[in-house]
Amino acid sequence: MEILSGGFTSADLSARARIRHAALLEFGARGFAGATLKGIAARAQASVGLVQHHFGTKEHLRQACNDVVIEVLRQRTTQGAANGDIAKPGFIAELYEASPPLLRYLARAAIEGGPTAAELLDELAGGAEEFLTSRWPERFGSGSERARDAAAVMCAMHLGVVVLHDQLARQMDADLDGADATRIGLAMIDVYSAVGEFITSETGKQMTDSVTHYRDEKKGAQ
Repeated sequence: MEILSGGFTSADLSARARIRHAALLEFGARGFAGATLKGIAARAQASVGLVQHHFGTKEHLRQACNDVVIEVLRQRTTQGAANGDIAKPGFIAELYEASPPLLRYLARAAIEGGPTAAELLDELAGGAEEFLTSRWPERFGSGSERARDAAAVMCAMHLGVVVLHDQLARQMDADLDGADATRIGLAMIDVYSAVGEFITSETGKQMTDSVTHYRDEKKGAQ
């Protein structure tokens, strides 16, 4: 199913989808407390009554936003990694088109904290853990502490990029919401590749051994 801007799909171009998209933008820009049903309705070019008809309350509308973030950023990306679609230009293009309002919403939710942030981060970390255990089952055993730790840290590292989006744009002197949107992803690939080479070098192996030794000493002293 084609992903359109803001998390829409080709089967989801409806009043409900427009309202949800408007809510993503309003929550991302103003936060949950600052956004209003009136403002969401105005952005969606709908009445407050129509918003309430489809979603009832602002809390239910936030849950719908959570659901689409999880659908696109966890479920579709995890499935894409599993079946190889993530390597296809069309899949990547659709993901880039869909992501900006979802990432703004995610960044705001992470900053505000609370149950909404916890739900989103639990889902995204779960997706990361699923990816790690499926690709490297011997290294990251299913349900293991190692897999859980790696997934949580991976999720937090990527979330830092999302939260610091505006600062990254300034540092990189780039339009990361437009023509330069791929620069973050390419930079992350570059970093992962270089760090992977370092970790497997003699110095990297010695560093890992030193950290492990320190951990074991601390545990032994308890």
